[in-house]
Amino acid sequence: MTPITPLLQATQQASATVRRLSPAKKTDLLNRLADVLATHTAEIVAENQKDLARMPDTDPKYDRLKLTEARVADLSKSLREVAVLPDPAGEVILERTIEQGLKLKKIAVPLGVVGVIYEARPNVTVDVASLCLRSGNACVLKGGKEADFSNRYLVGLIQQVLTEFDVPKAAVTLLPTDGPTSRGAVVNELLTATRYVDIIIPRGSESLIQFVRKNSLVPTIETGAGVCHTYVEESADLEKAVAIVVNARVSRPSVCNSLDCVLVDESIADQFLPMLTTDFNKWNVEVFADETAYAVFEKAGYTNLQHAQPEDFGREFLDYKCAVKVVADLDETLSHLQTYSSRHSEAILSQNQALIDRFLFEVDAAAVYANASTRFTDGGVFGLGAEIGISTQKLHARGPFALEKLVTEKWIVVGDGQVRW
Repeated sequence: MTPITPLLQATQQASATVRRLSPAKKTDLLNRLADVLATHTAEIVAENQKDLARMPDTDPKYDRLKLTEARVADLSKSLREVAVLPDPAGEVILERTIEQGLKLKKIAVPLGVVGVIYEARPNVTVDVASLCLRSGNACVLKGGKEADFSNRYLVGLIQQVLTEFDVPKAAVTLLPTDGPTSRGAVVNELLTATRYVDIIIPRGSESLIQFVRKNSLVPTIETGAGVCHTYVEESADLEKAVAIVVNARVSRPSVCNSLDCVLVDESIADQFLPMLTTDFNKWNVEVFADETAYAVFEKAGYTNLQHAQPEDFGREFLDYKCAVKVVADLDETLSHLQTYSSRHSEAILSQNQALIDRFLFEVDAAAVYANASTRFTDGGVFGLGAEIGISTQKLHARGPFALEKLVTEKWIVVGDGQVRW
């Protein structure tokens, strides 16, 4: 195994060039990359097929791994959207003159070198590169082995465009895969590269995030894992509630903003849960139900049913599966969320404004919803361009982690001979 230190050194050196790029040149670069992706759509899909061929289509990761012509077009569109976003680097945050005559200015500056560790998501390769370049950062990418063909081809296209714009190819570096797991020597070396990497962002499963949290010497921002709940309160419009719950579970079951657990008021459980069965049957959703919910589903003739175990609550399914629990009221819901929420996205379906207000105020999550699907938690949907992931922590970034958070601050102090004794 070749040590990755030379690669990290090259990326750190390239970061100086990226930092000097004008906003206009960064816009031109990203638009050019959008053109290149569109031109090479067929080749991107072909390389992606090599990755897909190594994964059973029953694997929950299969959908995340897959790139279609439409998805490549979306990546190209996202690049153009990021290209026209305001450049966060250089923004003047504060400006004043203090008593001693010193002129102070606090400005936003790039983080430097951003390291991102992710799994079977080749779209992340383009998203991260675009956001980092737009904000004046270089990036080191450690994708999962499942997407190796896709990632290598995409980074090759990105580096081709960097060369056209006289930017070192190392400004976007893809680290090699290193054997049967993504927790090998390459990751360990990246996590301890404090001289060359300024921040590490893990995007993926809870096990990946916990591994990075426990082993990284480089500061980290956690993104990815989402155990998302939807609470159906007794006053909810039940037809709308069915549509929201089904959408949140089945539209993209392998993504982090998809629904994992439905909480239903006991006063409407007998009415609401049978209403889910038609769509759940259509999508073959496996339900892990508590005893009360199990009895209702069983009476309604739903057969894809399991008795929920304690570990099924707080579980990120990433598949056509969900937990269902009948609760007494909002207080029990809040208690459940306090125990099991990953603080990603949580929703209440209700027509009781007082309860909605209380839910939105009291629930501790990056995004809280009233009468809408949690599937909307996304940087692009929120108007932030692409995203690196959804941050579930509270320091530096929370929610969609996008362009605006890829900077830090610097104080500039200008004097005229002042000294302090």
